[in-house]
Amino acid sequence: MRTRVPFIEAFKKQQDETSKSPPVPAEKVERDLAPKTMSDSYTKIILPLARDPWLLDSYINSSGHIRLGTIFMDLDALAGVVSYKHTGDAGVMTVTAAVDRITLAHPLNEICDLELSGKVTFATGRSSMEVSLQVAKAPEEGKEVQDSDILMTCAFTMVSLDPATKKPVAIAPLKATSPAEERLFAQGQANYDLKKSLASQALRKQTPNDEESDLIHALWLAQLDYRDPSTSARKPSDAVYMSSTTIHSVQIMQPQFRNRHNFMIFGGFLLKSTFELAFTCASATSHTRPTFIALDPSTFLHPVPVGSVLYLTATVAYSDSPLVPAGEAKASPKGSSRIQIRVDSKVRDIEHGVTKPTGTFSYTFEVKKEIKVIPETYAQYMLFLDARRKYQLSGGMVERKKGGVME
Repeated sequence: MRTRVPFIEAFKKQQDETSKSPPVPAEKVERDLAPKTMSDSYTKIILPLARDPWLLDSYINSSGHIRLGTIFMDLDALAGVVSYKHTGDAGVMTVTAAVDRITLAHPLNEICDLELSGKVTFATGRSSMEVSLQVAKAPEEGKEVQDSDILMTCAFTMVSLDPATKKPVAIAPLKATSPAEERLFAQGQANYDLKKSLASQALRKQTPNDEESDLIHALWLAQLDYRDPSTSARKPSDAVYMSSTTIHSVQIMQPQFRNRHNFMIFGGFLLKSTFELAFTCASATSHTRPTFIALDPSTFLHPVPVGSVLYLTATVAYSDSPLVPAGEAKASPKGSSRIQIRVDSKVRDIEHGVTKPTGTFSYTFEVKKEIKVIPETYAQYMLFLDARRKYQLSGGMVERKKGGVME
């Protein structure tokens, strides 16, 4: 799915084309825009991890668990396969525009074969579509996946572009053929509305309300007292300054992780990289092994070219164990915390030094330790409020499951 030709061949072809006169525009390709059903794009694959130890070797981590970042890469690749089943290959290129959500459904506490499946569940005839996916324990031959076997559910927003102009093109609308499919289509509309709601609540567009302003002031007063030797207040042992939680990653983008169009990094690799840095941040802050809960809706802002430099910054932005009680319900049990790790990603072009943001990813983990986050600067207070809004709107709605999947 990811590539069609060796990179060296694509690279030589690109060099040859740039040395010649401007290419003649390709002929317009007629695309099939007839309504499609969900079954038209349904795809299922089996990862025989329990039966193939050498395949498992590519998915296992140092603690003997399945490496979730690698599964994320597979999910993005599968979303691409599903998308092209809906649009067809002729005259269209499809890219990952956003991850609407990745949610833990049930824990995976054993090594077993996995079934990855998905289909287009929302498309209105514009350029975008929602692809819903799930990861489950592979059932015995002839049997269906049970709810208790489902490990993760997620949804990707894919956008179709004209290969020459890189502008959005219309795709076939989706038609529901049963009440169950109508519910899936309605959920796709709800996910679209949720993303709009998150965008409208961004602090760049909506200033802190009265409750949030009071909370900021209370946090500011508390951290002032901790630094004042004339007061008896001391920073709690389970409180951490936000600045002390930040970690960074810098890596050059190599062609081994390119997408099927050869010169851009595919979205699954970015998901893997941001998730693993978020996991490391949560682990380093809590000194425990975090349990992944969910990834909030995240948008890919700019493509990441092969050969560019990717900068990632991870910070503990929010915890449901507040330093100053603000009335929100605590989802994690006593003695643990749910923390939200914000990962900001930027890409820099080596030749020109131009830096562009590629997206912000908010991962929620549960750690077996009470953690309270203390922002100190105005920028950190805004990160805290932004994470709190996201958590309350989407992260806090995730029903807590017993156990967990650990990276």
